[in-house]
Amino acid sequence: MSNTQWIATYLEAQAAEFGASNNTQMAYARDLKGFADWVDQRELTFEEVTREDVEDYMVYCDSQGLAKSTRARRLSAIKQLFRFAFEEGWRETNPAIQVKGPGLDKRLPKTLDTAEVDKLIEAARLSGRNRKDRTRNICLMELLYATGMRVSELVSMPVSATRGDPRMLLIKGKGGKERMVPLSSPARTALAAWLKLRDSLEEEAVASGKSASQYLFPSRGKLGHLTRHRFYALIKEFATSGGVDPDKVTPHTLRHAFATHLLANGADLRSIQTLLGHADVATTEIYTHVLDERLKELVLENHPLSKA
Repeated sequence: MSNTQWIATYLEAQAAEFGASNNTQMAYARDLKGFADWVDQRELTFEEVTREDVEDYMVYCDSQGLAKSTRARRLSAIKQLFRFAFEEGWRETNPAIQVKGPGLDKRLPKTLDTAEVDKLIEAARLSGRNRKDRTRNICLMELLYATGMRVSELVSMPVSATRGDPRMLLIKGKGGKERMVPLSSPARTALAAWLKLRDSLEEEAVASGKSASQYLFPSRGKLGHLTRHRFYALIKEFATSGGVDPDKVTPHTLRHAFATHLLANGADLRSIQTLLGHADVATTEIYTHVLDERLKELVLENHPLSKA
């Protein structure tokens, strides 16, 4: 097989066996195509690649000024490709198995304080061309902050999961894994208002000959629901109109704010891991910087020797 066929077969298996999303497949495809182009320039095939070749490619990526995170992600894709090839019997060895990746810098996630989140939610309540936009916008923001969902989970939420004024929301995350997340009272209120308006608009659409949508946030575009890119643009608009620095605001910073604010108010890491849908608690441990700050405040406020 050609290098391109290797990649295509591997991606098909990822989608079939592990339920890899289109976004995940596209990310793997980009990283593996870059490696395939480099291999082609050296007149090699994936079947001939050695450990030294993989290491040389990582040096090449470094020389191109790629960030550590980008190099680590590319190496991860290469390792998974060759592990798949080994398991399928395409190769007798895995040339990438012992290649070490770059050490990642431990950076704290960008987040927002509660006042900034309040400003964003209020801006969403007032932003939009009409009542439909404003009702949808406030529902989007309340659900995102109340649940800590990934933006892809939010925009593709099936409407069936939100029926009956739910106290808990069933979220389908990465790899098809499901988790239950409680809904706050403001989120339930915003959801009920949006559902009522959404359903009436859907009834009108069906009456005019259009098909009913299965999504909570329907769109007449190709995907059938609001896109991640559109929501990204919306949240930047809310930041601008709400007086919050737009550079600080992305859908993911709302997810970080959800976790940070929970931890700061006494939630434990295991609970936050479950709510965020992290497979490994190590992923959640980046939020322990909040614990450090809280412990420092406890000592300064309560230790007898900290008093003047």
